Amino acid sequence: MYTILGVIAKPMGLLLDLLYGFIGDYGLSIIVFTVLVKLCLYPLYIKQTKSTAIMSEMQPKIKAIQNKYANNQELMNIKMQELYKEEKFNPMGGCLPMLIQMPIIMGLFALLRNPVMYITEDSMIFAFHESFLWIKDLSQPDPWLLPIIAGVATFIAFTMNRMLQDTGSATLNQSASMMKMMQYVFPIMILWMAKSFPSGLALYWAVSQIVQIGLNVHMQTLRNNIKREQQERRIREELEKKSRK
Repeated sequence: MYTILGVIAKPMGLLLDLLYGFIGDYGLSIIVFTVLVKLCLYPLYIKQTKSTAIMSEMQPKIKAIQNKYANNQELMNIKMQELYKEEKFNPMGGCLPMLIQMPIIMGLFALLRNPVMYITEDSMIFAFHESFLWIKDLSQPDPWLLPIIAGVATFIAFTMNRMLQDTGSATLNQSASMMKMMQYVFPIMILWMAKSFPSGLALYWAVSQIVQIGLNVHMQTLRNNIKREQQERRIREELEKKSRK
């Protein structure tokens, strides 16, 4: 597993080492490193948000097709493809960014859980054990405060993600109870794991979720703008149809 993740973790380790050479503080290096990674993933978040917003606006048409062709699955699929083509929508547009992000997140997890495996520079051996704020050793777990921050930030970010991804589709409505349960279970899992993992990894996750909260605020504004543009486009299309009649 680490051999596969090493393909991603190794270059990230080089970046972290480079940042430490400039900053000289391991904790601050992790924070800057986390922000840089989030900024690099920003285009994927934008793509995912646009895809979700368009899907939300398409829901009435999708539901109408599903109801009309409920007894003819093949024709339903044809009509759905025609709708996607008409709206210039790629159903995989919302999934692809997530698929790309997952290996990166796993590589980061491997790097910061056991940095010695991926960063062999002598200067970093002592850096892993540096103190940061109230944390005496970033290679050791922080018993409570940092895990609590990570858990609370995860809860807020997860809640905002749910709001952003809620397109009102039947599939999402059916899984709403499971997602709501995960909204509480996942942050507790993060808190529990952060109590046993190195503080450097917990620091990365806490900062990552705090940055994600800021991104989610921006994404909500972006999604509202996209929905408004979609509505204005539909109004123009309706007016054009009426004028042709």
